[in-house]
Amino acid sequence: MKILLVNQSEVAKWLPMHECLEVMAGAFKMLAAGNTILPLRPIMWLPERAGALAMMPAFMKDINALGLKVLTLFPGNHGTQYDSHQGAVLLCEATHGCLLAIMDATAITAIRTAAVSGVATRLLAREEAHELAILGTGTQARTHLEAMLLVREITRVRVWSRNAEYARKFSEHESQRYHIKIEAVETARDAIIDADIICTTTAAQEPIVLGEWLKPGAHINAVGACTPITRELDTNAMLKSHLIVDRRESVLNEAGDFIIPKNEGVLDDTHIRGELGEILLGQIHGRTAPEQITLFKSLGLAIEDLAAAHYIYTKMSATGAGMWIYW
Repeated sequence: MKILLVNQSEVAKWLPMHECLEVMAGAFKMLAAGNTILPLRPIMWLPERAGALAMMPAFMKDINALGLKVLTLFPGNHGTQYDSHQGAVLLCEATHGCLLAIMDATAITAIRTAAVSGVATRLLAREEAHELAILGTGTQARTHLEAMLLVREITRVRVWSRNAEYARKFSEHESQRYHIKIEAVETARDAIIDADIICTTTAAQEPIVLGEWLKPGAHINAVGACTPITRELDTNAMLKSHLIVDRRESVLNEAGDFIIPKNEGVLDDTHIRGELGEILLGQIHGRTAPEQITLFKSLGLAIEDLAAAHYIYTKMSATGAGMWIYW
């Protein structure tokens, strides 16, 4: 059996952001059409929640593929030589179950997550959205900046981190990379006030986005919190927002941003207006008014990893590129 091995740098080469945007749009259409199998991910937490091991399986009928992402989550790695998300994506074909490829999950996760936010922003943010706020300065902050620049004409960026030095370094590096003004600010409020698009990419346990800071017409991509007990948005922000999710079942079981206000009794499941794929298929509307605050809650789905891995595999196998081993 011939298997393709794809490392982190090769993932970035073969999965450019502008192409991943379309791959992710296709994956969410398949999800909304009912052509996937997507169990909730089991997560094994280490003592005192210092780290976790997550397993994310999926099947996608349209591309005849199934697979699994195995991922470790160590938030304490931020600022070190190690990424907070590390692991591998296993890609199999769905006719005989043969393993086709093993790919670096860190790069796939970084690119596909931001690409999905890019798809959501393209659908939900106002066309005239030009001011961007990024909360966080890690890998997801960098890839989200790239994705936002592809889908809207961004003229100003404000970035915030709990570590002011991280924000300063991020602004300097990314300003040079994209030749755009990026300002490091002292508080989350300073970043959010007047922002048209807000991307939250932090490891925050408690809210860093307050509803009172959100301007009418803003769009939020809430990415960082992914457990029932953590959140980046306060209850007021949730209540003020027109909520679109990646998948209802995942949000109802995994998203503290939604679960905590629900447990407070201030909202219920009807607050979820729909899924991203439903907008893509034209089954529901996205933004329905210019002054509406739209919110995309992203938890990250295994179909994103599977679709990305399948896309990379198809491109590389067509040219014989990469490292192949016989199993």
